[in-house]
Amino acid sequence: MTVRPLVALVVTALLLGGCSGTEEPADPPDSANTEAAPSASRTPDPADDPAYDPGLSDPVEDRVYPRVGDPGIDALHYDLELTWDPDARDLDATEALTFRATQDADLVRLDLSPELTVGQPRIDGEPVEFDRRGKDLVLRTDVVADERYTLTLDYVGTPAPVRAPTTRADVPALGWTTTGDGSVWTMQEPFGAYTWYAVNDQPSDKALYDVTLSVPDPMVGVSNGELVSRNSEGGTTTTEWRLAEPAASYLMTVAFGDYATDEVTSASGIPISLWLPKPIAGQRMDQLRRDAVDAVDWTEDLLGDYPFDTLGFLYVDSTSGMETQTMITLGTTDYTFSMPVLVHEVVHQWWGDQVTPRDWRDVWMNEGMTMYLQAMWESENGGLALDERMDQWAAGGQALRDETGPPAAYDAAKFAEPNVYYLPAVMWHDVRGEIGDRTFFRLMKEWPASRDNGNADYDEIVAWWSDESGTDLAPLFRAHLLGRTQPAA
Repeated sequence: MTVRPLVALVVTALLLGGCSGTEEPADPPDSANTEAAPSASRTPDPADDPAYDPGLSDPVEDRVYPRVGDPGIDALHYDLELTWDPDARDLDATEALTFRATQDADLVRLDLSPELTVGQPRIDGEPVEFDRRGKDLVLRTDVVADERYTLTLDYVGTPAPVRAPTTRADVPALGWTTTGDGSVWTMQEPFGAYTWYAVNDQPSDKALYDVTLSVPDPMVGVSNGELVSRNSEGGTTTTEWRLAEPAASYLMTVAFGDYATDEVTSASGIPISLWLPKPIAGQRMDQLRRDAVDAVDWTEDLLGDYPFDTLGFLYVDSTSGMETQTMITLGTTDYTFSMPVLVHEVVHQWWGDQVTPRDWRDVWMNEGMTMYLQAMWESENGGLALDERMDQWAAGGQALRDETGPPAAYDAAKFAEPNVYYLPAVMWHDVRGEIGDRTFFRLMKEWPASRDNGNADYDEIVAWWSDESGTDLAPLFRAHLLGRTQPAA
């Protein structure tokens, strides 16, 4: 996620005075479908198709936001068909979710907004009883550990965003956001995908996606991955998108809008699609063509081959930015069009998307290295020298620790605030000084590839960097990430 410059962010937070902690929809009385249903049985093909194996994960309960997501299921593949009526603000959707049960259980729990009304869910074609408890969709059916099942359901409604657990002014709400003209965009870190589909909404559960989007002309739907097809018929445009490598739910994006589009190619041959709202395309497209390629080329020089097949930049009516996998979602401000932001979000495709935190306690893993490389780019392009920048960020470190906590033990009501960006960046600068440039840049490149399409946590990254560098880095990581006192420069 993009972060504003340190001084501006701190001032904004002080002006806002902060918001309360994570708040999820209140639990209304249970409502159950009364139709009797048999227990789920072993799924026939295609659920057993090995093509879904890349979606296998080892979900855990999130330590920061345990009420979102459920380690009892492992989503393998989501097939979403979303039809949006911008005038009525109505979403009509069909979903097929192939999942693996991680344990024997007599229910399956998913996250889904109470704003959406569900039809009769079926597992492996058989209807199942279900309850709605706030954002929880609870399916009453027996499942067996390591067996695979396919859930199908229809749902309709007017999606609404949920409050973000942060004091940041640029992300007051999460999930499905509708603008005045009926256009739609989504950003959902750390959660909020459940505002528009039934999902195991946590970072430790990655899955494959096929997304079909239909909307009246002249709007078009945009999502992650490869644009498989685009057809207009009877005043409706339908696009089909396929994400061929697994992604966490917070890294998904959907937008409906009147877009101008173009495509450029990086030096290494990566196709890069550009999606700009038509009113600003004439002012911004030419520069974006150049900057998008430059950002990818610069990052590949440091981190190696881009880890996915396609990349896109999608601009929406927001003031923030998000590293949504293969289709970066950015607001339409001067800052979010800037090269530092483009570099930041491109770096995330390796650090955050290719390898993702196991839970939200380790969001520093995404943001620290990304912020460090952003500072490197700025230093190389006329900005403050890197050492000076790190000294500057370290000087403000104690205030950030006092206000929001250490980067790996932060206040849950202050998600993705400056402490998880600037303080881990300073740590990486110290790691570089400790192990030397040659080893540092080699490991910086090798770490995401070593966990390709996977997840990792604090203990894993500390052990890996210590082992691979031949240096015990645990005390340095602990001081910077868990300490209440800013380490001395």
